[in-house]
Amino acid sequence: MCLFCDIIEGKIPSSKVYENDKILCFNDINPVAPVHVLVVPKKHFDDIRDMAAAEDGVEYMGEVIKAISEVAKIKGLDAGFRVINNCGEDGGQTVMHAHYHVIGGVKLTEKMI
Repeated sequence: MCLFCDIIEGKIPSSKVYENDKILCFNDINPVAPVHVLVVPKKHFDDIRDMAAAEDGVEYMGEVIKAISEVAKIKGLDAGFRVINNCGEDGGQTVMHAHYHVIGGVKLTEKMI
């Protein structure tokens, strides 16, 4: 099992922001901005490439996009936000379960990741 699978299964607590039958969104424990939420498919995909190759990957990606929009509404990110997906070790991915960072709550700059 991976860290995010354990969080999805409730084995590890999280600060839930939004959830539906396919996606879990929770606050990052090491935020880089006032709002930093992780959007995680409940089905395990190693990364976005794995998701794209899966038969149901497009369905899950659609749910990711809907969940990002819901998180933005819940967190009041009307002025804007950033979505980041790290893919693979060289891309900075540290948890090998596809996930998306929703970052905002301050004016983000080009250099701020």
